[in-house]
Amino acid sequence: MSANQAIHLINFFKFKADMSLSERRRPQLGAWTYEQKGHKIFCRFSSVGTFLDQESLVIRFIYPNDFRNENYFQQQQFSQILTACKRRGLILFSGPMGSGKTTAMYTFARKLQAQLVMTIEDPVEIYEPNFLQLQVNNKAQMTYERLLTAALRLHPDVFVIGEIRNEQTAAIAIKAALSGHLVLSTVHAQNVYGVFLRLINLGVSKYDLEQTVQLVSYQRLIETTAGSAKVLFDLLTLNQTSWDEIRQNKRGVMTDEWKKNLTKCVQKGEITVAAKEKYLFG
Repeated sequence: MSANQAIHLINFFKFKADMSLSERRRPQLGAWTYEQKGHKIFCRFSSVGTFLDQESLVIRFIYPNDFRNENYFQQQQFSQILTACKRRGLILFSGPMGSGKTTAMYTFARKLQAQLVMTIEDPVEIYEPNFLQLQVNNKAQMTYERLLTAALRLHPDVFVIGEIRNEQTAAIAIKAALSGHLVLSTVHAQNVYGVFLRLINLGVSKYDLEQTVQLVSYQRLIETTAGSAKVLFDLLTLNQTSWDEIRQNKRGVMTDEWKKNLTKCVQKGEITVAAKEKYLFG
């Protein structure tokens, strides 16, 4: 593809994703949904310019499939997360990019759609007609803070905050949880212990974490011996650990339960020994 063709293609996607065509240097985010063979495909875009004034665009395809029985290794883990969703507070989904965090979060949120579920995202990744979805738009001064203030007036039962990525979004998630709502969000961390350290680094106090966090989940999509992929969760509550243990876990060590569950998957013939070794440390 020539440079000229690439520029035209990037501009096409930026137009579809409601991104600024004239801005080629500063980072931008956008989203676009299209249909293919009767299925909706959700695309998330990220663009940035280089020092040579060349623009790069990355596209992520997000498939809005629910996790069903065949999509995860252990039924009790799914049930544990669902039970936590029945209480008020903060539930956090972590894992590397492509591990299915957003899909998992929406799966559990859909289980609660008898209640009023409101999302605040930047941008909206998965369209859900049964949710009230708000999208950050800084140009229109629709910031996370303003959207949350407006959303609280509507008295939703459940908040979905797309990603805790900075001090602002961390404060928003804590504020919503402290106001008596169930809040679901994602965060990038290397393990469940790292989620707490990440939030502390973003300015959240230990007291607020103790008051709000119901459950932290880390997940990986692991290839099975059948040639498909399933989700394995690693779950943790503050009742199961201590701040000393969290502080000491700076090398990315997984919980003992994670290692036991990988061993069980090998014993059942669901994954290979090589897969176990690959994901032993997350």
